[in-house]
Amino acid sequence: MEIDTMVVDTTIVETVVIRKTQEKIKFVPRSVDLMNPVISFNRTNALDEKPNRFKIPSFWTTVNKLGANFSEVAFVNWNAGGNNSISALGNARFERNYKFRYIQWDNYMEMRYGLNVQDEQKLRKTDDAIRFSSTFGLQRDTISNWYYSAKANFNTQFSNGYKYPDRSSPISRFMAPGYSFLGAGTSYITKDQKFNLYISPITQKATFVLDEELANKGSFGVKKAVLDADGNVLEKGEQIFLEFGFLVTNQYEKEVYKNMLLKHRLSLYTDYLQKFGNIDVDWELNFDLKVNKYVVTTIGTHIIYDDDILFDEQTDANGIVLDAGRPRIQFKQLLGVGVSYVF
Repeated sequence: MEIDTMVVDTTIVETVVIRKTQEKIKFVPRSVDLMNPVISFNRTNALDEKPNRFKIPSFWTTVNKLGANFSEVAFVNWNAGGNNSISALGNARFERNYKFRYIQWDNYMEMRYGLNVQDEQKLRKTDDAIRFSSTFGLQRDTISNWYYSAKANFNTQFSNGYKYPDRSSPISRFMAPGYSFLGAGTSYITKDQKFNLYISPITQKATFVLDEELANKGSFGVKKAVLDADGNVLEKGEQIFLEFGFLVTNQYEKEVYKNMLLKHRLSLYTDYLQKFGNIDVDWELNFDLKVNKYVVTTIGTHIIYDDDILFDEQTDANGIVLDAGRPRIQFKQLLGVGVSYVF
């Protein structure tokens, strides 16, 4: 029997395909050398700018600000009269603030010093302050603006203060007085950190009078020296006065108009142990009017009331105090045009 033959091109075994013949590659790109590939940069242009390297994000924000205000008045044959004068006020502010999730830590240091000179008068001091503050806050969650907080403040001055024109007996010196506040409480801080309210029912206030002469007089609330009938010191005055009380502070910044910044700082303190309800007030209100990047006009006021700071003391010929005086409201007003540099 003669069997017809047939060429089998494909054999299928289950899912495996076996092909006996393969199609020949008909086209090979001539621009590619498969055996020795070469990459050329002859037509590659350099970058116009350097690529930005990846930087680890920082949770710190910094502020470095230096400023100086000046005022000058000069008269030549001025019928209304007047004295030539020059005033200068230097200031510096440094901030280091940390914010990450539930933790916020704010630190700042501020320094100011001003001088004034007039015809027929010696150099006089117009402003003098050293202020440091550190606040640590812990948030319960990222939605609320309330924090558990601990706060430390310190204030003093650079040089001697006088009741002009008397320059013989200073009424204040460096660390006489010096004030420190240390306590814990709660804070309300907005997301933009422009509003900060701190309430502390447990705050210790320490007043330092490290000048022996001022301490013996009992200045700024410290216990004064014990004197005999002739005015000799039997027991020196104390140089530290401690109080324990309630502290409320508030800081607020807002651009009320274009290039016009309002800055407000308020501190209220009352002592539990002595004269509870008598409130020490320290309030500053300033307006910064920005002319351009460097020129700023500043208008400000500063009010202080402290029951431990007495005025109009009266003594007899032997130096024995007849009337210790009484507390008064202290007021200072500032108007100046100056330069400011932030870096």
